[in-house]
Parts: sequence; structure tokens; C-alpha cells
Amino acid sequence: MRGKRVAVGVVAVVALLGGVTTPVQAGGREETLRRAAPHGLKVGTAVAGGGHHLEQEYPDPFTSDRPYRRVLAREFSSASPENQMKWEFIHPGRHEYRFGPADAIVRFARENGQAVRGHTLLWHSQNPAWLTEGQFSKAELRAILKDHILTVAGRYRGKIHQWDVANEIFDDSGAYRQENIFIRELGPGIVADAFRWAHRADPHAQLFLNDYGVDWPGAKVDAYEALARQLLADGVPLHGFASQAHLSMRYPAPDQLRTVLRRFDALGLHTAITELDVRMDLPEGGVPTAEQLATQATYYTTVLDACLAVDGCNSFTIWGFTDKYSWVPHFFPAEGAATVMWDDFRRKPAYYALRDTLSAA
Repeated sequence: MRGKRVAVGVVAVVALLGGVTTPVQAGGREETLRRAAPHGLKVGTAVAGGGHHLEQEYPDPFTSDRPYRRVLAREFSSASPENQMKWEFIHPGRHEYRFGPADAIVRFARENGQAVRGHTLLWHSQNPAWLTEGQFSKAELRAILKDHILTVAGRYRGKIHQWDVANEIFDDSGAYRQENIFIRELGPGIVADAFRWAHRADPHAQLFLNDYGVDWPGAKVDAYEALARQLLADGVPLHGFASQAHLSMRYPAPDQLRTVLRRFDALGLHTAITELDVRMDLPEGGVPTAEQLATQATYYTTVLDACLAVDGCNSFTIWGFTDKYSWVPHFFPAEGAATVMWDDFRRKPAYYALRDTLSAA
């Protein structure tokens, strides 16, 4: 166990009351999330761009917002393309790949000493129309998926720390998602093939199952554990299991998450937190109350504590760090303020709570 949870520190209290603190380490360097993290734990964020951002009035965040990039480089030791590696963005035509935006993120990460989490190779959502509306035979569909994985994962061979190979493949009841065109048309065995192809394309990357709603024991977690056991028994190159941890304060904090992670740790798998954010219902005027911010900080540290309590949890990623570019208001109009920083990159209590917890670990 790396460490135990600590109470939200003085800096968080000051921030909660509207003050600003910038603690420094010996030598005068400002303490950041990546510097505070214990050895062996990557602390990451999603890199804004693609997806819903294309529908906004602002230009592409990653390429146009220099202050955003400075914070991204300073605070994090890992980067996850938010949409830039998803099918509809990186593979817009059957024989067309668009690598420029993803290449730029990988290059930025290497220049700033950051790992990269690849996201994602097999998913039911954000697929291009040519794929979902095409009339393909089973053999053609299998060849399309194989080509995609070998091409995309192969392009970044040796440059990716972890790949979310199979994303959200079970529904809440633990059944395979029939919305996934590959699972529906080719059967569940295609999941194992996806891992084998990804490993062939990049034998150095850690390959993960990734999903939301696996923060508490239940049917979905049981399904993933059964699948993981079967894949491992069959010699499939599965290396990890991840909880996205998209949370809402409408529901309790995930206080059983460490129990879930330990089930997969016991199988010899790495575990990770891959997409953490904590949304809330905003009061009239859109500004969270001090109580809401304090509660949000508790949710963030609950998830971090769970990761820190499991030796094999080697990656902790928040899904964006500033409300300026958060996906939440676009998909959950009644909720917001889900990240650890305001639009202008001022830090919320959740930021200080994470930093204090990492420092204590």
C-alpha cells in the first residue's frame, strides 16, 4: 500500500475560502501534481480536442491555447487524447487516416517527459458513418478492425504507455453491448482478437479493458472479472483493467472502488483510473457553493485513495483539468464544474486535495 488518505490540507481550506496558495518545494520549484505523485504512478489528463469541441465557438484547445498547454505540461506526467484517437476522428474514411492531431499530442508528450494513454481501439460510440452504415460482410468487418488496430497502434509503436483496447463492451447487466458493431456482427470472441492485434502492433504497450460504472461491485464488474480470467487462461495479452470514474454528486462517492481494483490486482493485472471527473448540479448563477466544492474534493480523493491502496494501480487520469473545455456541460446540461480548475486555470479545492494526498503517499 503506497499510503493512506489524509485530510484536505490547509491549502485546500484557503482555496475554498477564495484565497490562493502556491507551495514550493526545496529549491523554489512549485509543487505540482506530477511532482507530488509517488514513484511509479503516472498522473494524467485528457488532452482537449476533437469530438464535441468541434461544435464549440472556440478554436481547437490543444493547438490554439498556449496557457492550456503550459498547464498541461507542468501538472501531468501522462496525456490521453480525449477524442483525437477515436475512430470517427482518426479514421474518417475507410481508406483514410488522419494522424496529425494525435501525432502532435504524442510529440508534445515526448518533449515534456510524459507518457501517453492511447484511447481507444474497440468501442461502440463515436464511430464514423462509413463504418456503422456500411454493408460489410463479416470477413470484411473483421479485416477493417484488424487493419485499424494494426495501423493505429502500429503507428505509435513504442510511444504508448497504455492502450484502452476494449472500451465499454458490457452494459450495466453484464451483457455484451449489441451497439458495438464488431461484437454484434462478429461475436464476443472479437475482443480477444483485438488484444492480440494490438499486442502484435505494439508489444511494449500495456493493454487494458476500460469502462464506466465499475466503481462498485455488481454485474458489470463480475462480467469483466470473468472475461479477464478467460482471456488470461487463453493466453490473450491482457495487462490491465481500468475504471473511468466519471462521477456525479447526485450519487454517493465510490467507497468500494478499492475493493473492485483489488479483484483485478489479484489476477496479476495492472489497474488504472482513466477518466475521472466529478460533476455537480449548479445553483442558480452557475457558481458552486463552498460546500459543493468541499464535497467534490472528497470524491476526487476517494478515487485517488482507492488507486493508492492497490500496488498495481499505476496510472491515475482526470478527464480534463479545466472547466473551460470540459465535456460535461455538453452532455449533462444540468450539471457542470466537474474538473479541478476553473476556466482561467485557478485551482479548486479538489486540485489541492489531490496534491496533498499524492504528497502524503
